[in-house]
Amino acid sequence: MSIQHSKFVSHESCNSCGSSDAKAMYEDGSSYCFSCREFSKGGSSATSTKPTELRRKLDLTGVVADISDRSITKATCAKYGVTVEYDSSGKIAKHIYPYYACDTDEVKGTKVRLVQNKDFFATGSTEGVGLFGQQTCRGSGKFLTITEGEVDCLSVAEMFDRRYDVVSLRSGASSAAKEIKEQLEWLEGYDNVVLCFDNDKAGKQAIADVKDLFSPNKLKIVRLPLKDANEMLQARRVKDFVSAWWDAKVYQPDGIVSGNETWDALTNKIKVKSVPYPWQGLNTYTKGFRPYELVTITSGSGMGKSQIVRELEYYLLNATEDNIGILALEEDVARTALGVMSVAADCPLHLEEDLDPDVAFPFWEQTMGTGRYYLFDHWGSTSEDNLLARVRYMAKALDCKWIILDHLSIVVSAQDNGDERKAIDAIMTKLRSLVQELGVGLFLVSHLKRTQGKPHEDGGQISLSELRGSQAIAQLSDMVIGLERDQQNENEEKRNTTTVRILKNRYAGLTGACCYLKYDKITGRMREVPKPQQEDKANAL
Repeated sequence: MSIQHSKFVSHESCNSCGSSDAKAMYEDGSSYCFSCREFSKGGSSATSTKPTELRRKLDLTGVVADISDRSITKATCAKYGVTVEYDSSGKIAKHIYPYYACDTDEVKGTKVRLVQNKDFFATGSTEGVGLFGQQTCRGSGKFLTITEGEVDCLSVAEMFDRRYDVVSLRSGASSAAKEIKEQLEWLEGYDNVVLCFDNDKAGKQAIADVKDLFSPNKLKIVRLPLKDANEMLQARRVKDFVSAWWDAKVYQPDGIVSGNETWDALTNKIKVKSVPYPWQGLNTYTKGFRPYELVTITSGSGMGKSQIVRELEYYLLNATEDNIGILALEEDVARTALGVMSVAADCPLHLEEDLDPDVAFPFWEQTMGTGRYYLFDHWGSTSEDNLLARVRYMAKALDCKWIILDHLSIVVSAQDNGDERKAIDAIMTKLRSLVQELGVGLFLVSHLKRTQGKPHEDGGQISLSELRGSQAIAQLSDMVIGLERDQQNENEEKRNTTTVRILKNRYAGLTGACCYLKYDKITGRMREVPKPQQEDKANAL
């Protein structure tokens, strides 16, 4: 196929599809990629699936001969009916590839390749024709190989001494899905269909486009060390090609893994070590926390979620050697720093209005000054994409193994769609995927919706169904920890004691009230205490 434009100048790599040499450049500044079919006229780009073709009458010319510059023998060309024409110096000037009707032995069209500039034009018609080389195949049997182009088809046939059926696409990677769908019934007649597409961006996209078209266990995909089959042939790496072809794995849909391929994942999982919480009752139920886990901490308003998070932020510094990322969206970085320093000091430094810098500095030095904390400097709500990008950066660039996000609701409030449930679904799915991809442990603070029963702030028991906005929080979290406290109880001990309740425990399965943490207003710390005693109602009377 050819486009009507000025004189050919050179071949270049294509930025759109990644092909190394399929983009033809012309004197008038236009270009055309024969792989992805992107046409650019005078510097402006537009993808054209039907470029202006030079319409030519069917013309069967040339002689059957070796194509020596491609290492293809006369015998292989004869099998496929490929002919060549020579220029005045005796060099091959054209390759002529015949295309046959699907249901007859009639040649309906040809594709002519001009050797000097690698351009193409067509003669006759391609309507009702099959894949290149389809007329040489039996239509059934053990194996059929599909390549992107005619030269690669001939190359595969050459390397297998023409023993196996091999065909190619008519118009390259960009039309793979369309052409394979047209011939799918015929292709399904083979036990194994082997894709041998180019090892470039366009070839990989073509594989993605067609891999789910075939019936289960039929498709195999060859992974080549060089760009394509002809490069393997010309490099005399026939044995390597044959090995790669036989080693091609049966395609399985995304997410399906054979049991005999799980050993590496299993050994990596075994290497993941739990880190104990600073409170023994919580450890008894959870066995600690781990990388690759998303732990949600939830409670009613003003119940001490942030204080418990600060305890964890300081604890992580001493219990691990890892970096810690903190995205505290309701406070500035100075308040976050003071919160962690207060835990280190056993003193609520943030309540000191005239805090002496000389007093504060040692606690800054042993916390923030270690260089192991990284804080997100942003006040208030932020966009979902911005937040996820910061989490990824903390994990990838700053090597943070533990991420604390406080809190989810303020992220959702920044979304434009106005549907809180859908927004929570979307961000929880992305956070869960990030945790798995990055191998981090994520502590996520989330709010509760209002209950119809006893208010959470008055000590009402929390359930998973009360997580705010969406069940995605419960479904996608590995651990959900609820905090309960009766803020208005007349008994000071009960008023300052938080019940820690495990609502979900994917790791160990244990749920229920696991420990009790009392806030010490002198030190500002949360200490584990025994369960508060119930009042004796008889004595109270």
